Amino acid sequence: MASTFYKFKQIYFIFIIGLLLTACGRNKKIDVSNIPIDVKIERFDHDFDGLRTKPMAQQAAFMKKKYGSFYSDYTEQILQAGSISDTAYFNVLRPVFKGRPYLDVKHDVDLIYPGAMDKQNVELTDAFRRIKYYFPQKKLPKVYAYFSGFKAQTSVGDGYFGIGLDLFLGADSRFYPALIEAFPHYISKRFTPDNITPRVIEGIAREDMFPESDNDKTLLAKMVYTGKILYFMDQILPDVPDSTKIGYTTQQLKWCTDFKSTIWAYLLEQDLLYETDYQKIQTYVSEAPFTPQLGRESAPKVGSWTGWQIVKEYMDKHPDITLPELMINNDAQKILNDSKYRPRNNH
Repeated sequence: MASTFYKFKQIYFIFIIGLLLTACGRNKKIDVSNIPIDVKIERFDHDFDGLRTKPMAQQAAFMKKKYGSFYSDYTEQILQAGSISDTAYFNVLRPVFKGRPYLDVKHDVDLIYPGAMDKQNVELTDAFRRIKYYFPQKKLPKVYAYFSGFKAQTSVGDGYFGIGLDLFLGADSRFYPALIEAFPHYISKRFTPDNITPRVIEGIAREDMFPESDNDKTLLAKMVYTGKILYFMDQILPDVPDSTKIGYTTQQLKWCTDFKSTIWAYLLEQDLLYETDYQKIQTYVSEAPFTPQLGRESAPKVGSWTGWQIVKEYMDKHPDITLPELMINNDAQKILNDSKYRPRNNH
């Protein structure tokens, strides 16, 4: 009997060590330096300015050849200057290039991003290699930098990912106070160079690799979906702070950590997990200065943050589950049940 007990103890001990090693493996930075991917952000904005400084028809032909569908998408959808198959759009562009607004934006963008965007190239190269490590079949997009006309930080299209540099000029850019209705200060304060790589990876995850299902109607489904996106970012961007991934200040992140049990209790007591009313749900997953129901000191997006914690717990408890397996699992209820999420406040 004693030897059986010893054997059980030994197997149990080995199992525990196996679990610990796997858990460490999840948090250990994987070496991806041998994966043959190098990202170079193409300065579309510089080539586009060539339409101002060079013969327009000649530069347009060059742009069509170099940028393909992005050039037509940009001209037709972002600038709304008309089809590139008809040179009439040149007449729309000429006054734009002569106008003070264009030259002012160009001046500020070139001040902050004068050349090849080396820092972002290095960051995105590492991130794209990590995506390729987990998803070897994934065809990764070309990355283009452009002016969005203050419309969108990022855009996704056929084989490309666009970065609107005019919305990454730094929190104190002279342009953002005038955009306060579209981008309140609590959003524009994140329009910094350090946010480029996280927003590219989040955009690729949400818009390209794992778009949200139309069936995700409940708050729980939306929480777990966003939690999976943030967990994906954890694996692809191991050096990026959690606050940057979710778009929190350090105080907001601390508040969520300190009051995680209070947040969870509130969601349960108010019977919100299975809420399907769109307006109600938005209170817990959308951008805001805080969550009104939890007080002015609270963080916003507490549903998204809680979903992230649920997914982390789930993956910690199931070290055999891979990142690709997690990302295709759309059973939010099962992920919650198997996470055994029972948070305690930190004070």
